[in-house]
Amino acid sequence: MAQTTDSAAAPAVKKKPAATRIAADSLRPKPRTAPVRKDSTRAVLPAIARAGKDSARSGKDTAALKTDSLALAAAPKVKPVSAYDLYLKKISQENVFLKPGKPRFVDTNPIRPYRNMDWLIYLMAGVLLVLSIIRLSYRKYFSDLFRAFLNPTLSQRQLKDQLSQSPFPNLLLNIFFAVALGLYFYLVLYRQQVFPQAEPWLLIPGLVLMVAVVYGFKYVMLRFCGWLFGNSELADAYIFILYLINKILGVLLVPFLVIIAFCSPEIARTFLYISLFFIVLLIIYRYIRSYSLVRQYLSFSKLHFFLYLCAFEVAPVLILTKVLQNIWLTGNP
Repeated sequence: MAQTTDSAAAPAVKKKPAATRIAADSLRPKPRTAPVRKDSTRAVLPAIARAGKDSARSGKDTAALKTDSLALAAAPKVKPVSAYDLYLKKISQENVFLKPGKPRFVDTNPIRPYRNMDWLIYLMAGVLLVLSIIRLSYRKYFSDLFRAFLNPTLSQRQLKDQLSQSPFPNLLLNIFFAVALGLYFYLVLYRQQVFPQAEPWLLIPGLVLMVAVVYGFKYVMLRFCGWLFGNSELADAYIFILYLINKILGVLLVPFLVIIAFCSPEIARTFLYISLFFIVLLIIYRYIRSYSLVRQYLSFSKLHFFLYLCAFEVAPVLILTKVLQNIWLTGNP
């Protein structure tokens, strides 16, 4: 009974709750951590959005560059400005009459139609080829021909005998003279724009035939006069001098034909005058030799010889020139 009373009398011991430990742990210093700013999250989001926009914009730029490159590839090339347009622009800036407020004049010259002149190259090549073949085939005849031309003091009979030994090259050079002189007339008419609408394949043979007919008629008339007046030897001597000068003239015209045919108009005009000078010089030389020859056979005055030149040499040329001039001006023969 006593034990029971002692136990009942002793007060009961109460345990402290576990919360005290928790409170003690809370009193310990906590480790420091970097505080998270609210602005950092705000700054990160616009940067990400901005990066997305920049990538989208760069994609659009690359697409625009692709479209621009395709447009440049498909665009036509710009043609360069020609020298003619630059020249007209320069004239319009410098010329007083083309400035505003000044009178203007329009060029109304007709445009010349294009004409294919390639055939002239082959024609001139053919002329040179024929002359070279004759020259290489009959070298002795050529040397005798030029010796007779350059040495008028040689015996007339001796020269005739030397050249008469080759009748075929004599005929060939007479034909060549007609062709060269007819072609020379055509080139003169072409450069001077006489008969600009005439067909060359009709005009050139016509001129060659005209030269052949004129000198053929002169040959027949000289032969007839020599027979009529009983002086055939004088007629033969005059015919020899006449056709000797003609052969030399035919050979001399070949370089002038090439220059007049293919050079610029200024150079062609210059050499045209030079060729006319040589033609006149050869004609004068022919008359001088003819006069000295005829004086050996006949006694006559200089007046009679001058009348002969006017009647048989100058008058036919003047008549032919007048006819051609009428055809050119009126268009009717």
